[in-house]
Amino acid sequence: LKCFYFYISPACPSSDRHLATMPHIEQEMRLDFKDVLIRPKRSALASRSQVSIEREFTFPNSKQTWSGVPIVAANMDTIGTFQVAAVLAQRKCITAIHKHYTVDEWKAWATGPGKDIVQYVAVSTGILARDMEKLADILKAVPALKMVCIDVANGYSEAFVECIRDVRKTYPDVTIMAGNVVTKEMTEELIFSGADIIKVGIGPGSVCTTRKQTGVGYPQLSAVMECADAAHGLGGRIVSDGGCTCPGDVCKAFGGGADFVMLGGMLAGHEECAGETVEQNGEFFKVFYGMSSDTAMKKHAGGVAEYRSSEGKTVKVPYRGSIDETIRDLHGGLRSACTYVGAATLRELPKRTTFIRVTQQLNNVFTESTKVNPTVQVPPSTKRQKTE
Repeated sequence: LKCFYFYISPACPSSDRHLATMPHIEQEMRLDFKDVLIRPKRSALASRSQVSIEREFTFPNSKQTWSGVPIVAANMDTIGTFQVAAVLAQRKCITAIHKHYTVDEWKAWATGPGKDIVQYVAVSTGILARDMEKLADILKAVPALKMVCIDVANGYSEAFVECIRDVRKTYPDVTIMAGNVVTKEMTEELIFSGADIIKVGIGPGSVCTTRKQTGVGYPQLSAVMECADAAHGLGGRIVSDGGCTCPGDVCKAFGGGADFVMLGGMLAGHEECAGETVEQNGEFFKVFYGMSSDTAMKKHAGGVAEYRSSEGKTVKVPYRGSIDETIRDLHGGLRSACTYVGAATLRELPKRTTFIRVTQQLNNVFTESTKVNPTVQVPPSTKRQKTE
């Protein structure tokens, strides 16, 4: 029999005594995409063209089946647009449409240009009562929609879990993508509560400042590997949300066990993205910002509330032309990664992946600014907007 004794200060209120323990430090190293490379392995594949990057999933709670390329455009109001969805759907990728479109805009899109690609979009929502009312109106107006993205910054709140349970009860055959979380136990909790796809990632995004403002986060590769292990044990799926800076990072996310990869910054700056196009010194840029930034909150909520701080930033991204070329390049990188490890399908990639720890990723002797004959992208003249 072992006895444990804890000293509780007499000044400590009885309701707080269970908190009177020292903070805990986990000693195991957690890793990000920049910390590893994928070790090549013997391959029988003769060409990248032999690799299939499509997947098919049957989700545990909705029982729906989806097939396509598991790349997801993030539900940010500059990225998750109907225009982006039109292009990504041609590549069989998903777009999580941002939550700020009106019901009428959804109706017009679903009965017009979007009528044949609804299977490649998800409707996004928050967890407030007005969000649930709007979600109900959209699903009623567009009954073909079968995927919902319930999105909050902190997926550890009881209110969030209750919302998932309510949505699952109300819409039993709708696939629920929900997050964000970064740990095994919460991944399991959300699946038990009715979610099908768990969004994994706190703080890794290119325009997210949560880690700076709060000190909260988790290295993305380790989060993906741990949450994927938990989700797959229950038949669920995960989407790695944030932290990818190049196609190689997307390959690492899939190699680490992600079923889907959500991209924001990597898709910013394209013609199909929303946001202002500006010209400065003969170069063109598009404005890109986080959804918890000053810019987003001023646009959608009238400003930053007194009780909170901004947890995002606003940047200008060099104009990059059509998003289709970026997606094509990304798909090519995925196929190439599969050939390096002998995976004939994207599904095989995690089974064939061995990560090695590294101290350097790239040779940066020649940077982007010193490339020979760089391709300059210029937006259509009718859409140019000059700023001081």
